[in-house]
This record gives sequence, structure tokens and C-alpha cells, in this order.
Amino acid sequence: MEKFKGKKVLVVGLGKTGFALINLFNQWECDIRVTDIKPIFDLNKQVKRLKKINPTPGMTLGEHKNEDFIEADIVIYSSSVDPNLPQLQVAREHGREVYSDFAFAYAHCDKPVVAVCGSAGRTTIAHMIGYTLKVDKKNVFIGGTSEEPFINFLSLPNREEIDYCVVEVSPLQLQTIDNFKPVLAVYPNLEEKNLMGRFKSSSEYLDTALKVARNLDPNSCLIVNFDKLASNSALRSMNAQTFWYSRKSFVTLGVIAEIQGTHFHEKRIHSNIHYHSEFKVTDMRVIGQNNRENLLAAITACKALKVSDSAIQYCIEKFPGIPHRLEFVIEKNGVRFYNDSKSETMDELKVSLEAFKEPVILIAGGKEIEDLPFDKYFNVIKEKVRVMVLVGEVKESMNRLLGEATQTYLVGSFDESVLLAYQKSRTGDIILLCPGNEGTDVFRDFEEKGNYYKKLIFQL
Repeated sequence: MEKFKGKKVLVVGLGKTGFALINLFNQWECDIRVTDIKPIFDLNKQVKRLKKINPTPGMTLGEHKNEDFIEADIVIYSSSVDPNLPQLQVAREHGREVYSDFAFAYAHCDKPVVAVCGSAGRTTIAHMIGYTLKVDKKNVFIGGTSEEPFINFLSLPNREEIDYCVVEVSPLQLQTIDNFKPVLAVYPNLEEKNLMGRFKSSSEYLDTALKVARNLDPNSCLIVNFDKLASNSALRSMNAQTFWYSRKSFVTLGVIAEIQGTHFHEKRIHSNIHYHSEFKVTDMRVIGQNNRENLLAAITACKALKVSDSAIQYCIEKFPGIPHRLEFVIEKNGVRFYNDSKSETMDELKVSLEAFKEPVILIAGGKEIEDLPFDKYFNVIKEKVRVMVLVGEVKESMNRLLGEATQTYLVGSFDESVLLAYQKSRTGDIILLCPGNEGTDVFRDFEEKGNYYKKLIFQL
């Protein structure tokens, strides 16, 4: 944007969002400086990356200097940075423009915004809504996470062609913005949390999470999970057009005449928003109770946005899931592969296994962490796993406590684990990568592990 050319911009925080901000303001030919409280020896990778940028931004590392904040025309901080940082207050007192990255993106976004709020499930619902809108021939930006910050919308070369911005919004982000008013907001849940250092109490957390709903007016839409939030008096009294969704039948619950929304009735999804629609679920691709709830939320939102029934049905049958979270990869010779590399604890592994009706071929293992109580997961492995392939540092420990639960194999490399799992499979089987342990014994993070898994599958 021309009005920012030559402006002095201070970017606070050198995470992924910080680099997205640097990229944006570099495009706009601003004079950029960055500051991060972490010492320089903790930021070696970031500094090397900064030095490759032309022109190289100025840097203040290991401390925040008041003069950096006073000398800037605009100060922008990542949502992970405490908005009560003293230097941000100094900048405000000196009349500087101070924004969080989310607030700045919203202030300069002239497209309808769909917001997915709440405490969990935001990413999946946002991507389901975005997927369905794209099937319905809409141009969509999907973001709001550290992986795809909302600020990246402003960097799009085709942003004028965008029809909707679908963003997930955490209470941390809402703490930094007061005037956020999307055309539609989704609330799948509200958990009583107290994020240390940012919220004084659970009630402050919940009050902040509800900020979006309070900003809505009668022209806005509010989508709420009936099963979890029907008793929330605040959500029942909002000004917006409110649509509910439930895994249970509104007919059975006795509320069909009282509310509008989407519910599961007689083996079909029914929605009475704008007009009655029915959707078949026999070929639903997503698995697990949470994902089915997320799908109901997305369907309700899309019905409120007047998306075509055919696009919604296509999403039900084809949406593959979020990368690395019970993601359907491919079916090869009658064997279905799922990537759940983000499940790096045994509790998450248990939930993932319970999402499948039939026993699976499980690839598990990773970094050795002492004294993990693997034995308490013996029964779920026995019930839900037909073949278990163990790999990584922790394979011996897992085998000692879980190996007797099912047919178990230990392999020397991750490549071998995928090959062996495929060799042991037969038509109709499911092969699931679900580590149950951190993958940093070999891989940088769960994303690298999941991406390598998918690469190996396509090479089989």
C-alpha cells in the first residue's frame, strides 16, 4: 500500500508471524526494524534468515529498547506477545500506531470475514468451511494461525479477487482487538482455561472468548454447538441470527420448533436454514466424533452463507482432514493410509485409535522419554490394533509394555516401518501413523515426519 511507503515499522517478535510481517512491510517498501526479548544465541536461525533479506532489517535482540518503540511510526506485535508489554504502552503514550498482527490485518481487510472462535477444533472447522466455499466457486483465504497468519492476506497478489476470509480466532488474539466484527462467527465449544501470564482468571478467558459474539448485530450470523453450549445464557441472548448444530436429533430433543440449525436425524444430516436440506453421510470421509462435530459446524456455517447443497455434500464425502491430524492420505490397492503425526502423546494416540471402528495397522514410536506409563494403554492397543510397527528410540520401551497386546514388529528405520506396515496389510485395512511420542529423535517436528510419511506412501 502506497501510504506505508517509507514508514518506520517496528516488528515485535521473531516467530513465523514476525517474518510474515517483515515480508509484508518489505513489499510495501517500509523501513523495518525487529526486536525480540530472546538473546541472540537463541535466535541463530532467525538472524541468519534476517540477514538474507534485502534490505536487512535493523535488529534489537535480547531486550526491548524504549527508543525503538518511540522512533517507529508503526509498532506491530505478534499475538503471542503480551499486549501489556511496557514498551507498547510507551509507544501508545508517544502517539505511535500500535497494532497486533491480527488487528492490523483486520483493519486493512475489506472482505467479508468468517471467524471460527472457541477453545478447540478451530483449525478443522475453518478449513472445512473454506474447502466448501472453494467447491462453490468462491475465492477464499484461510488463516489465523501461526502457520498461516491473517496478515498473509494482505500479501496476496490476488487479494482483490478474494470473496471471503475464513480465520480462526483464539482468545489470545481477541485480547488484542476490540472492534472485530465478522459476518459470521462459529462457537464449537468454550473451555474454562486460564492461560498463565495473559489471563487473570478463567472467567476473564471466557469473557474474552465471547467478545466476538457480543460485537455481532442482527445482520450477522452466530453458529453455536447445541450439545455443549445450549445452557450458555450469554450465547442465547446475542443480537445475531443464531443457528445451532447438534449430533443429536432436534426432533428427539423436542426443540425442532424452537431453533434453526443443523442436526443428525434418521441417518442423515438435516438443516432448516433458509430452506430444508438433507445430506447423506454414508460416504463421509472424516472420522472420529470430534471431526463429525466439526463437520456439522461447517455445514451450518455454509448453509447460513447460502452455499449450494451440492458443494456441502461434496465436502462431506471428499474433505480429507487437516494435514497431520487424522488426515486421509490415499487409498492404495484397497488399503487406506492416514497421517496423524501431530498425535505425539499416548493420550492422543488413544483418542485417534478410538476414532476407527475396525482395528488398524499402527506405526508408532519416536523419542525416548523416561517413565512414560505405556502399560495403561495395553487394552486399547489390544482392542484397536491388528498389527503394531514400532520405530525410533522408544521402540524397546513400548515393546516391553505393549508388545504382547497385539502382533508387534520392531524396525530400524522409519522407511522400514512404512514398508513393513504395507507388506502386512490386506484389502480393506487401514494403516495409521500415530507416533504417541515426540518425533524429534529423527525429525525436526511432527510436520516433517508427516510429510516424509506421505512421501514414502506415494513411493510404494
